[in-house]
Amino acid sequence: MLKRFHNQLEALGCTGKKILVAVSGGLDSVVLLDLLLMADCTVGVAHANFQLRGGESLDDEAFVRELAMQRKVPFHTSLFETNNDAIKMGVSVQMAARQLRYAWFDRIMDQEDYDFVATAHHLNDNLETVLLNFVRGTGLSGLQGIPIKNGRIVRPLLQFTRAEIKTYATDHRLTWREDSSNAKNDYSRNFIRHHIVPSLKELNPSLEETFARNTERLQASHELARHELERLRQTYVLQQGRQVKISKSITGLFKHPAPVLLELIKEYDFNLDQSMEIVLALHGQPGKQFLSPTHRLVIDREHLIICTHQDEWKEVLIEEGQRHASLGHWVLEMENSTKAEVQSNNLQAILPGDKLHFPLLWRKWKHGDFFFPMGMDHKKKLSDFLVDSKISLTEKEAVTVLESAGEIVWVVGYRIDNRFKIIEEAKKVVVFKLKTNSQDKL
Repeated sequence: MLKRFHNQLEALGCTGKKILVAVSGGLDSVVLLDLLLMADCTVGVAHANFQLRGGESLDDEAFVRELAMQRKVPFHTSLFETNNDAIKMGVSVQMAARQLRYAWFDRIMDQEDYDFVATAHHLNDNLETVLLNFVRGTGLSGLQGIPIKNGRIVRPLLQFTRAEIKTYATDHRLTWREDSSNAKNDYSRNFIRHHIVPSLKELNPSLEETFARNTERLQASHELARHELERLRQTYVLQQGRQVKISKSITGLFKHPAPVLLELIKEYDFNLDQSMEIVLALHGQPGKQFLSPTHRLVIDREHLIICTHQDEWKEVLIEEGQRHASLGHWVLEMENSTKAEVQSNNLQAILPGDKLHFPLLWRKWKHGDFFFPMGMDHKKKLSDFLVDSKISLTEKEAVTVLESAGEIVWVVGYRIDNRFKIIEEAKKVVVFKLKTNSQDKL
């Protein structure tokens, strides 16, 4: 076992490095510490006391402290108010303990110049994790299990079974602490360990070996899937300003499109049930919306359009001589000029200063608005103009107008009102330039 362990250290790049060992006092972590010392590694011991088992937690800390002293290695410990922290963080006690533990490890590593932190997760832990993920429906990514290396975290025992670890401990006459909570079925992991895995081993006595082989295959499949997903992103997904547009045609490529779509939208906090509903609604009337906690997805004519939830935009007054104004994620820059420049693009408006009545009003458009589009001598409803311009629902919600004395002078970013076009006699003009707030992101 020591030879295999040493080979694993080399593969992880841990040889000759300073390693912080997470030691709870249980069988696995005690064996991990012994193996690292047998491999002549420079180590320190870290023990997190979560105060979840009363006197047992104190006894665990005392045991690990004594163990570190016997092995003549540095000892680090911390006392956590785990139950209180879980309430403050709004997570389970187990999740709080995990977050507290790894944050503490990071601090020790930075302060004491450790290269890695080693945890004692083993093959059976990995099997239990994958079974839990399967039951919870985490998809292909969850079936890969625990990574053997994740940044500065390494797990050198991940290829070894619990039985191998116990045999090593017995052969080397190691002592360890038994966690009484491991014998209970209060936690899902313990239920799987005590009931599900033994039943599966009746069907396949070589369950751990089979699982290890399948894990490698699943990891390879996941890598292939990631490459294909990146190709799909490049072909069917477009980042356009504050919006992400996904071509609806992508769903026609797959027999089961919902899980594929989920891989493209889950980073915006959408789930599988929503992905399935979106696929079913694709060929219905455009405009149907789906909301995640952070984003909104709208089914448009040819695309699925994703954007962040918008806060209510309050109208803005612009005084004469003012240089900047902000509305939502838009910024207007203004400057006076005596030169009537040629209109260069829709993000710029050059308006006659003598026709503008300050303060100007900058606001979101609303139904009932009308203006005289440049080149037309009759008014048009702004809603009709936006439809004719094929502006999507999400884009419509970000359309604003600039008013002077109650009249729209510019549909901002789209079209100037014909009544406010520049004529040769104009002695003074005001140049407006529309920009996106650089701090406002999707």
